[in-house]
This record gives sequence, C-alpha cells and structure tokens, in this order.
Amino acid sequence: MQLLYAPTRHNLCLQSVHTRPKEVWVAVSVVGWFSSLDQWRHLSVNNQPCKLPPRKCFYLKKTRALNSSIQAGDSVVSTRNAESDVLKALSQIIDPDFGTDIVSCGFVKDLNIVEAQGEVSFRLELTTPACPIKDMFEQKANEVVALLPWVKNVKVTMSAQPARPVYAGLLPQGLQTISNIIAVSSCKGGVGKSTVAVNLAYTLAGMGARVGIFDADVYGPSLPTMVSPENRLLEMNPEKKTIIPTEYLGVKLVSFGFAGQGRAIMRGPMVSGVINQLLTTTEWGELDYLVIDMPPGTGDIQLTLCQVVPLTAAVIVTTPQKLAFIDVAKGVRMFSKLKVPCVAVVENMCHFDADGKRYYPFGRGSGSQVVQQFGIPHLFDLPIRPTLSASGDSGMPEVAADPQGEVAKIFQDLGICVVQQCAKIRQQVSTAVTYDKTIKAIKVKVPESEEEFFLHPATVRRNDRSAQSVDEWTGEQKLQFADVPEDIEPEEIQPMGNYAVQITWPDGFSQIAPYDQLQTIERLVDVPEPAPIGA
Repeated sequence: MQLLYAPTRHNLCLQSVHTRPKEVWVAVSVVGWFSSLDQWRHLSVNNQPCKLPPRKCFYLKKTRALNSSIQAGDSVVSTRNAESDVLKALSQIIDPDFGTDIVSCGFVKDLNIVEAQGEVSFRLELTTPACPIKDMFEQKANEVVALLPWVKNVKVTMSAQPARPVYAGLLPQGLQTISNIIAVSSCKGGVGKSTVAVNLAYTLAGMGARVGIFDADVYGPSLPTMVSPENRLLEMNPEKKTIIPTEYLGVKLVSFGFAGQGRAIMRGPMVSGVINQLLTTTEWGELDYLVIDMPPGTGDIQLTLCQVVPLTAAVIVTTPQKLAFIDVAKGVRMFSKLKVPCVAVVENMCHFDADGKRYYPFGRGSGSQVVQQFGIPHLFDLPIRPTLSASGDSGMPEVAADPQGEVAKIFQDLGICVVQQCAKIRQQVSTAVTYDKTIKAIKVKVPESEEEFFLHPATVRRNDRSAQSVDEWTGEQKLQFADVPEDIEPEEIQPMGNYAVQITWPDGFSQIAPYDQLQTIERLVDVPEPAPIGA
C-alpha cells in the first residue's frame, strides 16, 4: 500500500470501500494520524466510517490484499505527490529578473524521483550561461528540496538553453540564432566607446556566454587595434556567399578593418549597404550576445542598424563635459524613438589617488545628467588608467589582461547589469501582447508600463493602418467595418523588436500593430469572465 508520508498519530478510518478482482481501492479520510503502522494490519475491509467528518481524502491503490504486511518505518511516497512536493519546494525560488518562480519560468527539467531511496534529481536549464546568480539557484534548489522530510539525497545539474529571438523568422538568416543584440553608443567620438564595447564583450564571454563583436564604424574601425586575432582577414564562404568571422580569445569578430581595405572613403548610402552586408550575411552561429560598437552620430548608419537589427538594449558611454552630454542626449532620444531601451550609462571620468581612492577631477558630469533626465537605471564610473589605454593599443582587452583588477570588477558589474536587464526586457516583450482564448480578448501590457488592458480582436483588425486597409494617397478607409467578422480571432501574435507585434489573422493577413497604436484603440471595459473548462 502507498501512503502520503508515514503516519505517526491516531484516528484514521476507512470511509468507503470498492472491491475488484485481485485488487482493492480504498478511500481513506484522514482526521488525524495514528500511532503505529501496525494498526493497519487490524483494519478489515468492512470497517464502518468514523463518526468524525473527514478532513482530507487520499485515494490509495493496493494490488493484493488490504492486510498484507507493511515494513514498519518505511516511507513510500506516490510519484504524483512526490513530484508535487518537489515542484512546490522549488517554486519558492524567485528569479529576480523575471519576478517569477523558477518552476513557472520553465527552468526545471528532467525531474526524476527514486521513491524507495528518497532520491531526487533534476536539471535547471537557464536562459543564458552567463546568468550571474546560477550558483545561487543551484544552492537554493539543493536546500529547499533537501528540507522535504522524505528526501535523503538531492542531485542538481545546471545547463543553459538560450532563448532564441521570439521573432527569429522575421530576421535575416545570419541573425536568427542570436539571442541578444547590445548597442554600445555615445554619438560622440573619443569618449571610450570602443573600449567599453570590447571589454564588455570579453566580460560576458568570461561569464560563460557565447559572444560576438561587430564594429559598425566603417570610417574609423577600432577593433583591429584593440584585439589581435591570428587571422586578421575575413573569409568568404563561396557556396553560401556568407562571411566567416575571425576570432580572438573565443569571441567572434567582424569589422570593415578586417576586410583588407582599411578605412572607407564612400558616401552614406554606400556605407549603410556595407554595414548591412557585413552584419546580416556573417555566419555568426549561435550567440548569447552580439555587442555592436556603434559609430558616432545619429545618421544613416545608426538608423540602418536600428531598423535592420532588433536591438535588445543599448549601453551609453560618455565623459563629464557638457559638450558630451549634448551629443549623448541626442543618441538617447534616437533610441527612445526607435523603442530601444537604454539600460546603463558608463562615464569615463574618475582617477585614483596615491591611496587607491577614486576622485573626480572634472566632477560628476554628463553621466549623472543622462541618468536623471532620461531615467536610465544604472550608472557606472570607469577609471581613467594608463593600463586601460595601453591594453587597447596593444590588442589585449584590459579585462583579459588583468581579470582581477579594478577595471575588470567594474566591467563585471556592468556585465551582470546587461545580462539581467536583457532577461527582463525579453520577458516583457514576449508577454506584451497575447491572446486569451478563454475571454476572447487581446491582452496588452506594454514594456516599461504598469498598465494592463484588453482589446476586442475585431477592433484591432479594423484599426489596421497598412496600405491594404487605408489608401496611402487619399487616406480613404478601404477596409470596411462589415469586412471584419465580429467573432474573428488571431491565429498568431509575434513580437517585432521592442515596438510592435505582428498579428496573423485567419484570412492570411499579417497586421503590424505598434504598441503606440494599440494604446489608442478603444478598450474593453467589461472584460468577460473566463469561459468554463470544456466550453
């Protein structure tokens, strides 16, 4: 017989009995606990129900006789209840990035329970190998499961299966296996942007991530100076007509400076084409993070990158001077318009005195202003040290040359910030617009907004503003109210970057619905109750 834990107190009775050939099903009402398992041997199938009302009911199966002997002290747990216990214990662990427990996040895989020995094993599959709290997850998972009274041994293994872009099918072939794309930007030259981009990339690689760097500055590429790959020329795959990136210390590299043509002398539209080709036709393979070293300014190249590439987030680099703030502010506004969240500001500003303490010869300047004015959540002070410049000139990133140094610690904090913010952004984007079949309504919760509202599917379809629904020249509405059935339901909703979703309808039409537009559509006030199960 299988029991839920070994009972140790009194007052357990048989409430009802249903017999079949060679097996007996017993519904047991627990109103307390009995003192010894020996009492089970004296209970007959015809016992009368206890006079006390039942409080909990467990259905137990026995394959032979009800009064067969049970080894005293054995603690045998049903598989279903054992799994429930383990998952309930693990649900106490909250992922700080998603704000949800690790069970709901789908991290728990390959749960295996050996009942007789009290052994539990499972795997925690995270969304990035660079997760800064993976050791905490492993430790807590061991602790909470080991506290279960019937568990004697716990085995936890860790793995990572990076989440693919939820809109991968909408991307160029070369970008479909990149999980996160990070822009490092300043909109002003000479502030240390390339230094931050390269050292951030190698910090993420040191955290266990698969990383690539794309040098988007065609006029003055910095990557060939800051790293020293053995092969300093990009290669072409003649069959696929794709570019094979070079590598240095495990990080994949692409730069116009590795194309064998030095610095470009060409007009803007041609540069945009070169950037597009280099980025989208490269065989990047599976990457957790692609760091893009953006060129100065807010012109053709920047707009091309932001429109072709689904940037996950941006890191802003600046110096204390007022002039730097003016230029950087332009870049932040550009990212804001393109719906790319800026997650951190790095300010190259501080020095160290003889005692190793930081001081700020220029005062705290544009970095603090950017954070305060635009609400960017994190500010990092990067020290001005001779070794940082020297490492960049020598082709060895500072974080690789001195992984335990002061600079490496600052970049470690920046790397943790980027990993956590990217995970949070991905979660917000993937759940921003969803369809709830039970209430037949589209639920909207735009990233960075606490507001949640519901829209009628037919209303969303009728508000399409594409050329198929509205005449581009006259503004005349071509899609009529009656053309859309009142009971229409979306077949699929997919995010498009951080600014819109693509909704596929039963008639095959794909509607691009920007968040801004969804927020202006008439909303459902009286949201219907969820439909009954099976309705």
